[in-house]
Amino acid sequence: MQFKDLDIIPEILKALENEKYISPTPIQEQAITPLLKGRDLLGCAQTGTGKTAAFAIPIIQLLSNEIEPINQHRVIKSLILTPTRELAIQIFESFRTYGQFTNLRYGVIFGGVSQKPQEQVLSYGIDILIATPGRLNDLLNQNLVDLKNVKIFVLDEADHMLDMGFIHDVKKITAKIPQKKQTLLFSATMPSEILKMADSVLVNPVKITVTPVSSTVDLIQQKLYFVDKKNKQSLLQHILNSQVITSALVFTRTKHGADRVVKELMRENISAAAIHGNKSQTARQTALEDFKSRKTRVLVATDIAARGIDIDELSHVINFELPNISETYVHRIGRTGRAGFGGVAISFCDINEEPFLKDIQALLGKKIPVVEENPYPMMIFTPEPKAIVSFNRTLAAVPTAKSKSSRVTNVQKVKEKRNQRDFYRNDGDERTSRKNKSRKNKF
Repeated sequence: MQFKDLDIIPEILKALENEKYISPTPIQEQAITPLLKGRDLLGCAQTGTGKTAAFAIPIIQLLSNEIEPINQHRVIKSLILTPTRELAIQIFESFRTYGQFTNLRYGVIFGGVSQKPQEQVLSYGIDILIATPGRLNDLLNQNLVDLKNVKIFVLDEADHMLDMGFIHDVKKITAKIPQKKQTLLFSATMPSEILKMADSVLVNPVKITVTPVSSTVDLIQQKLYFVDKKNKQSLLQHILNSQVITSALVFTRTKHGADRVVKELMRENISAAAIHGNKSQTARQTALEDFKSRKTRVLVATDIAARGIDIDELSHVINFELPNISETYVHRIGRTGRAGFGGVAISFCDINEEPFLKDIQALLGKKIPVVEENPYPMMIFTPEPKAIVSFNRTLAAVPTAKSKSSRVTNVQKVKEKRNQRDFYRNDGDERTSRKNKSRKNKF
């Protein structure tokens, strides 16, 4: 099947031809026709499946027939909510691309930047708004956005909205939108909270599920290194120096972890940049553009910041730290298998991450091949002990190997400090008088 077989208007077909898009992906083939008929939709689709075009194309077509006269102020008729700035920008650019030969106006708003330019875009009048929940709620509270004319509402990456704590914001926004509307909800996973939300906002939806886990990972060569935590950085540098890696997207679990990895890579003259929530929007965009243009060889990212990163021909994904959610592993490695192309996914696993690995392999239904020629093989086979929590405070982590006498000594020290503190608390007047006497002696 080709796009021309889907009753798409000539203006959109021309834009698709300019982008060399001929045949729709499975989700586009299944979604476009029912959406053009006004149906609600529940889509279970992972990243890289073409879902943005699956909803952008029908929205553009449906609204292109409702454009007000040139001299009339535009009102927002479609709202697309998405969890991150990068994803919002990517969706905005997709709408501009597919709708370049229509007269629709588009706008995008997100946090981390000044809202003044966004206010100007809204005051100018737009037909389609792409937004992140936090900034949109801020503008709604200032009465700078009017959603009473929204006819098509899209919730994209709903599971990540949930993970990032945006569900309350989403509910507040939904309350500002007319009840009678066409609603689309997309999510890579369908936990019970998302299904509950879907039941509350969708009416007799078309249900589409595409790209099961097995087909996503079949195109990707997966490799696993068992390595101690302290040697992960050395192993990463060894791999980047010894293998032909044109571009690598490296995942860490924390922002500070991403910064540490970049700092060490730069010391070894490996061009790298970090992208995470603590970076300004300008810094994130610069890092992403440098990576896409090959000025930077390695991009280190957290999972949330990586949402919306769309990079063609990404050769490698490296899991510096395994995710604690198994579905996230599939999302990560899927970035190197876009549009039917293969890629390589390399994962590091230390002793404390073995439970995560077990869950990931259970989801995949197979073992990830282990690399035997490992210059930094795992040497620590005992998980790190957890902190010992007392009845009223958390003490420092105490290794299980410590003797009983050592633990008793620590407890005695704590008691001595408490007694000393209680003494000064009860004898405060005496201490004050001593201080006053010493001051008098000085003069």
